[in-house]
Formats: sequence, structure tokens, C-alpha cells
Amino acid sequence: MNRRAIYSLFLLVFLNACSSDKDKPAKTNDPTYTLIFIDKTRSVNVNKDFVARKYQQAITDIVEQTIHQKGDKLEVYFIHENTSKARALNVTIRSEMDDISAASPTDREAAETEFNLTLTREKAQIRQRVFQQLMAQNVGSSNQETDIWASLPVIAKANESGATVRVYYLSDMIESVKGNGRRDFQVKPPKDNTQADEWAKTDAESLKRYIIGSPDITMVLPFEPNASVKENNPAVTQYWQTLFAELGAGAVEEE
Repeated sequence: MNRRAIYSLFLLVFLNACSSDKDKPAKTNDPTYTLIFIDKTRSVNVNKDFVARKYQQAITDIVEQTIHQKGDKLEVYFIHENTSKARALNVTIRSEMDDISAASPTDREAAETEFNLTLTREKAQIRQRVFQQLMAQNVGSSNQETDIWASLPVIAKANESGATVRVYYLSDMIESVKGNGRRDFQVKPPKDNTQADEWAKTDAESLKRYIIGSPDITMVLPFEPNASVKENNPAVTQYWQTLFAELGAGAVEEE
């Protein structure tokens, strides 16, 4: 084989190796930081069968989807007039997989089984604790106002951790705070999507001081499928879609 053929063969092997490495999915062991904001104002009634079932299922799914390893974190905050100070639950996952890098296939399988059993038990305990917070009643005066804006500094603090942040609102998303420069959607909701976008972009300018990063955000609304437009105003959802996007959020979904 001449020198040119040897060089061409070497180049082909090198390029294939680079392409192979590039195509492999990036491995990540980054922990997940999950925030669940549960509405505790008078406009959301978790004692209704539909709402209770929907939110319990949502919590079950959230725990299953976000808790996978030691270091994953889950916090629950109540939404009311003092949202940013209303942390109700704070847990960090302790279950840890043993080092199986040098283990035999039998030992590896046993370690994985033990880890999965331990993690399953821990997730069940966390799920029950979140259920308890879901059903907790707020009969105090703090249930008169809904300050969802106040969740933003909480998200910004989670972003500082460097973890993958996922945010869930179990709320009707009816911001309702009295005072200049605030929104009260119970008194004056956006009349359409155009106005919702305008308000959201205006508000985002003052709220960008909270560096929330690019979390995935899910709004789990308490409305039945046949809810009227007056009850489930799509312009309100549009407001939050636009506001979160303006602040840098990744995916913003409604359920």
C-alpha cells in the first residue's frame, strides 16, 4: 500500500471516529431541582373531586418524572399573598446506587435492584408528603390575594444551584394583587391574546431582574374540559406563556 493510500485510510478512520463520538447522546448526571407551586387561595378548591384527582395524578407524574438519583431536590411552595416565603416542603433524594463499575453481572443486577427498591420507597414517601400539602387548607387572610409573580425569585434561587430546574404550577394562574404596578385578573383580566402579550412584555421588563434561567414550566389548571371561557380565560394563559418566554424559560406547557 502506497503512502497516499495509507494516509487516506487513516483520515477515513479518524473522521468516522469523530462522527461516532459526535452522534452519541451526551451523558449527564446533573441533579433535577423541582419546584411545585400549589394555589392556596379561595379561587382554587382542591376539595372538588375533579381538581383533587387531577392534581393528585399530576403530583404522581411529577415525582415519577423528576426523581431519579441522589441529589435530586423537590420543594413545594404555597401560592397566596406571600408566595416567596411560603415553602411547605423541602426534600433531597438520599437513595444512591453502589459503585458497580467493577462488579460482576450478578452483583450489578443485585445492586440495581436494591437501588430501584430504595428509590421507589423514597418516592412513595415524598408523594404522600406532597399530597398532604395539596390537601392542607388555608383559612387565613393570605388566601385573598394570588401573587404568582412572587414565585420568580424562588425560581431564580433554584437556578443558582446549577441543577436542571423544572417548575409546576397547580393553580388557576389568576394573578390577583392590589396596588400600583400589579395585575388583578379577578378585576381586570386581559381581554384577548393581543392584550395579554402586550401586558406580559411590559411586565417582563421589570421582572427580568429575576434570573430564572431556562426552566421547563408546566401550568396544571384546575378547570374541567367543559369550563366556560369566563372561568378558564385563554388570554390569562397566553399572558403567562408570553411572560415566562420573555424571561427566558424553556418549554412552557399547559395541562
